[in-house]
Amino acid sequence: MSSETTETQRQISHAVDNLVEPGHSVDEPAPGDHKHGLTDIGYVKVAAVLAVMTALEVTLTYIDLPGGVFMTALLALMVLKFWTVVSYFMHLKFDSPIFTKLFYSGLFLALGVYCAALLTFQFFNPS
Repeated sequence: MSSETTETQRQISHAVDNLVEPGHSVDEPAPGDHKHGLTDIGYVKVAAVLAVMTALEVTLTYIDLPGGVFMTALLALMVLKFWTVVSYFMHLKFDSPIFTKLFYSGLFLALGVYCAALLTFQFFNPS
């Protein structure tokens, strides 16, 4: 029975070794591993900033501003909120720069499409 137990332990050890990078053990963290993100209080602070920006957006809808100023302010707040959410809640601030570039290229593409759609409806040039 002890030879079967030893064989089983050897098989389990071999399977675990295949899951871990060569030269590392299961108990030690891989190189480059670090805490990813903020503390709980940090996330609450980011959420509070997002709530203030949302309140500012809602406040802007009640203020009588010219269309160009109104849309520019809303688009600026949209970009700031997008950056905040992507940087902190999606951890891009702590990730590889390639992911950040991909997300920001998506932001500018979406912003361009949105502005093109508004220009199609002549939003910025009211009659």
